[in-house]
Amino acid sequence: MTAPRVEIDLGKITQNARCLVRRLSARGISVTGVTKAVCGHPDVAKAMLDGGIADLADARVSNVIRMRAAGVTCSISIIRAPMVHETKDVINCCDASYNTETDMILRLGSAARDQGALHNVILRVEIGDLRDGIMPEDLNDIASQVVATPGVALRGIAADFASLGGAPPKSGDMALLSRLADQVEGECGPYVALVSGGGSANLAWALGEGTTGRINNLRLGEAILLGTNPVSGQPIDGLHTDAFALFAEVIEARLKPVAMLTRPSAPEYGKLELVSKCGQRNRSILAVGQLDTDASGLTFTAGIEFIGATSDHTAVDTTDSPVSVGSEIKMGMNYSALMRAMSAPDVAKIVHRSLPVNGMVTDRGPQRPLRLV
Repeated sequence: MTAPRVEIDLGKITQNARCLVRRLSARGISVTGVTKAVCGHPDVAKAMLDGGIADLADARVSNVIRMRAAGVTCSISIIRAPMVHETKDVINCCDASYNTETDMILRLGSAARDQGALHNVILRVEIGDLRDGIMPEDLNDIASQVVATPGVALRGIAADFASLGGAPPKSGDMALLSRLADQVEGECGPYVALVSGGGSANLAWALGEGTTGRINNLRLGEAILLGTNPVSGQPIDGLHTDAFALFAEVIEARLKPVAMLTRPSAPEYGKLELVSKCGQRNRSILAVGQLDTDASGLTFTAGIEFIGATSDHTAVDTTDSPVSVGSEIKMGMNYSALMRAMSAPDVAKIVHRSLPVNGMVTDRGPQRPLRLV
């Protein structure tokens, strides 16, 4: 089988989605499945929908076009503010877009009128992450402009946490977002149907014991795909953490001395030379590198230790788990490694499905036909 490759277990993604939908619906919160980490892979999108996800979101218009071409017909939002040259495509393939700039909203309205459409706008509010977002004191004015712009409709407001700043939301942040929804309705008139409180980093808050206020939606990617908390990196109870695996081939396996880069050989150039230490270790080289994934985000089975990576190679210590040339090593991936691997053209993507049986998963392995994308 070709390598490097990512193997995707659609059944585990479906079960993760189903579990999160069930838990959050009990709190009055809907789930939007975010497909950006898998580049809008249609099979992954459909697996989310099979788990009860009602609508999807992605950050790139090209990914949405890919899903539409594969027959995904549910509501899809673009969660990164559109670029000017994407305006027509956004109207064509996206039911809603997240926005912060009035100029872009005017462009969307004009394009929607030209196409006889009505485009939904969700205003992203800045509540501490310091990435993109409208300052709270400016929200009412911009919301009023949306309401006054033909071709677009104000659907809701949203906030983001732990993306750039890394800090999860506090209960006060969520209370502020609820108050802002009330204020927008008071100033502008239309009902704010969607109050999206963030992403996977918000799960601990959303599933806690406190009131959820007006928050009625979360945008979940990492939690569904990897079953982990973006802030802590820890597994989320009850979710599968192994729906994705990266496989790479061993292209060298030999004993090499343990070495340190310590002795300068050309001070004027700042170069270093290898200085051997006592002992030798089994070192294996994998045909996968930083061009294919974020090597620092890989995890290995017991007995294999990550040493380092270059653009095309990853070095691992296999002294406690010997391998041979031509064999493969299976690796887990964090969110960063997954994103890079899914976007790498030289990494094959192979999907299969574990079939749910009485709430459990029975892995029947790759099913025919396999799809390489």
